[in-house]
Amino acid sequence: MYRFLLSRQWVILTLVALLLIPTMIRLGIWQMHRYEERSARNQLVADALSSKPVPVETLTSPGHTVTTKDRYHNVSAKGRFDTDDEVVVRRRTNSDDEVGYHVLTPFVLDDGKVLLVDRGWIPANGPSQTAFPRIPAPPRGEITVTGRLMPDETTAASGIKNLKGLPDRQVMLINSEQEARRLGAEVLGGYIAQTTPEPKGDIPELVGRPGNEDAALNYAYAIQWWLFSAAVPVGWVVLVRRELRDRREAADQPSEEPAPAAV
Repeated sequence: MYRFLLSRQWVILTLVALLLIPTMIRLGIWQMHRYEERSARNQLVADALSSKPVPVETLTSPGHTVTTKDRYHNVSAKGRFDTDDEVVVRRRTNSDDEVGYHVLTPFVLDDGKVLLVDRGWIPANGPSQTAFPRIPAPPRGEITVTGRLMPDETTAASGIKNLKGLPDRQVMLINSEQEARRLGAEVLGGYIAQTTPEPKGDIPELVGRPGNEDAALNYAYAIQWWLFSAAVPVGWVVLVRRELRDRREAADQPSEEPAPAAV
């Protein structure tokens, strides 16, 4: 009764089942690795966000690349804002997905070096994007700012094209090397997303905190793939038993004798 398993149809079905099982197991393992990676990144971000502010020059310097370990770490700096060389970063959205600008203001430290400070989001003032928008002024004089340390933005990492020929004092990316050339000054690597002092009023709207990656989803996918791999042999056995039942029922049915010919 099991000779049907050697038929072409059943050989192909069995080979596909044997291929699916290890494939689904490997997909489950891959999803579990993704879960572990995302969980580790979430923990790294959480630790950085809850860290106590440290002087910014302990984590970055001119030409320095901000690492993943230091990203989002709270830092502080003492100096003054230089609004004369302030620029805006185009095509940025706020928490309501409204398109506007980020305000990027050089912050001159006591030793003369410059820290780039993203003071937050402002709306576009009108249909024209060529005129420099109205920007609320930052506090005057020497102050202390704190913020989350961020790496330089690049086209490769952000997907944002660094367009040329933009209107005066407008940029596409926040990049310390680019700003160092523009300012002719020593600019610390990376920039900070300002957290204090908070602006008077709602504008600029401070850049929001990063959210957690959905690591639990990868964990659920891993379990799902492994359940699928376990279901494949179960499904194969069910199909075999159904085929056996159908064949036995067909064999047990009495054959119909032809009716006698009319005389």
